[in-house]
Amino acid sequence: MLNKRPLLRLGAWGAIALTMSACTAEPGNGGRRAPEVGYVTATVQAVPLTTSLGGRTVAFETSEVRPQVNGIIRRRLFTEGGFVRVGQPLYQIDASLYRAAAQQAEANLASARASAEAAEERARRLEPLAKMQAVAEQDYTDARAQARMARAAVAQNRAALETARINLRYATIAAPISGRIGRSLATPGALVSASQAEPLATIQRIDPIYVDMQQSSADLTRLRQALQSGGVAPGSTAVRLRLEDGSEYGPAGSVEFSEVTVNEATGTVTLRARFPNPDGLLLPGMFVTALFDQAVNPAAILLPQPAVQRDFDGSAFVYIVGKDNKTARRRIVAERTLGANWVVTGGLKPGERVITQGIGNLRQGAAVRPVPAARAQRLGPAKRADTGAADK
Repeated sequence: MLNKRPLLRLGAWGAIALTMSACTAEPGNGGRRAPEVGYVTATVQAVPLTTSLGGRTVAFETSEVRPQVNGIIRRRLFTEGGFVRVGQPLYQIDASLYRAAAQQAEANLASARASAEAAEERARRLEPLAKMQAVAEQDYTDARAQARMARAAVAQNRAALETARINLRYATIAAPISGRIGRSLATPGALVSASQAEPLATIQRIDPIYVDMQQSSADLTRLRQALQSGGVAPGSTAVRLRLEDGSEYGPAGSVEFSEVTVNEATGTVTLRARFPNPDGLLLPGMFVTALFDQAVNPAAILLPQPAVQRDFDGSAFVYIVGKDNKTARRRIVAERTLGANWVVTGGLKPGERVITQGIGNLRQGAAVRPVPAARAQRLGPAKRADTGAADK
C-alpha cells in the first residue's frame, strides 16, 4: 500500500515555499526582489568656498647695496650668503681723500669763526662811537653788515664740514636692512662710483615672506557680486600653502591686500599674502599653491562623490528615493569639491534621500529598498525569491 505521508509533507513544504516567494517578490520586477541601496539625507550647511591659486614667494624687504661715493674698494667685510644686520659694515672704500676733505672743512670753519669774531667785535666798538657821532653812520652800518656776513660764512663752512664727514662715513658701506646677503659683485681693488648701475650685493629679508598670487579678474568679479547679493558670506583671510613637491607648509599666512588694477596682458589681479618663515624654508622666487576660503556658502549641501554622476553634456545628476520608494533622477548644480564630497548649490531640497550606494544599475522609477548608507550591508539586486526558497 502506497504511503501518502511523505507526499503530503512535500506538498506542504511546496506550498510554504510558494507563499514565501509570493511575499518577497516585487510586482512588476520580473520576480526579483527590489535592490537594496544606501542613501544619505540632504542637509543644508555652511560650506567654505576654497580657492586654489598659484603664486610666487617674494622677499619681505629687498635692498641693493650701492656705493654713495667714488673710490677703490679696499676690503669686503661680510661672508657671502650670511645674515647681516642693519648698520653692519660691508665694504671699505679708500677714505684718504674724504678724510683730508673733512680736515680741510674743519680748518675753513675755524677760520670763518675767527673772522666772525673780529667782525662782531668791530661792530660792537663802533656802536657807541656812532651814537656820539664820532664816526660816520655808514662805517657802523658797514661793520654790522660784515659781522652778519661773517656769521653766514661760519654756517656755510659748518655745512661743508658736515658734508665732508658724511662722505667720509659713506666710505664705509653699511647694510641698509637686516637679512640674507647674496654674492658680492665687486672685489677688493675694484673702482666703484655713486652713479654706477650695478649693485655691489643684494640683501633680502625673508622672515616674514610674501606670496603673490594671481586670480582671474572674472572670478574676482563673480565673487564680489555674490558677496554684494548676499549669496555667500565673506570667508577667512587665513591662507595655507602647498609647496612644489606637494607637501604642506606648516605655518598659516594671511591675505594682506589685492591690487586695484588688472594686468592687461594676463587679465589677472595680484593678491598678496604674508607668511612667517622662521626656518628660512621659503626662498624668494619659489612656486607655491595657495589655498584659502574666499567666501562661505551658508546654504550648500555636501554629497559623497560616488553619488554624483555626469551626463554626456557634463551636467551633474543624482538618484533620489522618491514616493513609494521609487527612484527619481534629479539634475543638480555641483561645480566644485570639498575633500571627498561634491558641493551642491542647486537642485536638491533639505531632507531628500540621495542614493550613494548601489547606483550602478538604477533607472528612473525603479523600486528600491532604501537603508541609511552607514547601515547598508548588501547592495544591488538580490537573487530570485523562488531560488532562495529552493535552496532552503
